[in-house]
Amino acid sequence: MAGSQVRRHVAAILWPSFLMAGVLEALVFALVDPAQLHWLGGGPLEWPAQAIYTGAFFVFWVVVAVSGLMTRLLEGSPEDINREGFSGAFRR
Repeated sequence: MAGSQVRRHVAAILWPSFLMAGVLEALVFALVDPAQLHWLGGGPLEWPAQAIYTGAFFVFWVVVAVSGLMTRLLEGSPEDINREGFSGAFRR
């Protein structure tokens, strides 16, 4: 597969997931105050608000990107995937 095709497929997954991470960030932090967050063990999360916003954005971006990647893999032709492996899912 040509390099420009790979970049196009990567951009087709990363760009929409970037936009949706921004939407998720706005929705979550419209309802949640970062100063009130706690670790799973119960202790307060003593990070600056900016660090919480940034970390949450990247977590949202990765989760949505993995979702897009999994969708693309499941959408791939079984013959191409069996013949070429992971890259066969991006044949079309």
